Amino acid sequence: MITVERLCKRFGGLVAVNDVSLTIQSGKITGLIGPNGAGKSTLFNLIAGRYQPTSGRVLLDGADITGMPPHELFARGLLRTFQIAHEFSTLTVRENLMVVAPRHPGERLFNVWLRPGLVRQFDHEIRQKADEVLEFLKLDHIAHLPAGNISGGQKKLLELGRTMMAEPKIVFLDEVGAGVNRTLLYEIGDAIIRLNKERGYTFCLVEHDMDFIAQLCDPVIVMAGGAVMAEGTVAEVKSNQDVIEAYLGHGPKQKRQVK
Repeated sequence: MITVERLCKRFGGLVAVNDVSLTIQSGKITGLIGPNGAGKSTLFNLIAGRYQPTSGRVLLDGADITGMPPHELFARGLLRTFQIAHEFSTLTVRENLMVVAPRHPGERLFNVWLRPGLVRQFDHEIRQKADEVLEFLKLDHIAHLPAGNISGGQKKLLELGRTMMAEPKIVFLDEVGAGVNRTLLYEIGDAIIRLNKERGYTFCLVEHDMDFIAQLCDPVIVMAGGAVMAEGTVAEVKSNQDVIEAYLGHGPKQKRQVK
């Protein structure tokens, strides 16, 4: 689904992403791991249109989307979440989902004035869809609460729910487990697996928790120093000596493993 070809990003003299080429297969949950400063989030930002690449290109289903702005990528079914949730804090949890709906007729003043019934009908349908998403994510009991008042883990689930409202082709999740307690983390993982298995969503996620990665991801791509170091199953990358050294700083004779 995604092909990255020799992608580079420089910030002055700093090379954050260095000649990266990789593929993300349709229908897979791909993990992207690496030590801090490896270039993972920068790569996400390049693919998702937040940054313009210095060189290289990105393809979505064979079409060149290099440097395309996020709103155009949204229309093509490419979405991302952030390490820190970006909810509308004063809107309710349900309303946070409803505002995502694309192609709302109420966005055109003509419809608001002359076709109010169409706008009301669309609002009703979007509310129903939002309630279905809340039930799927087990957030229906907090639908009426301001989104700013819910826990960090619930906000991560809410971000996942907002992607569901757009019915994406692929979702990039940036450290979905950051600051989340283990109980909610398992709920997030279960939701991702169900969306992948039941609805065919393709995911690529950056995460430091290797147990979480092992639960969800195959394959796993490892970055270090802005470049791709290794790719394979969780077992393969955990036993790769270069990966062990990049994470732990141990020489090839050491026996410690990535945890």
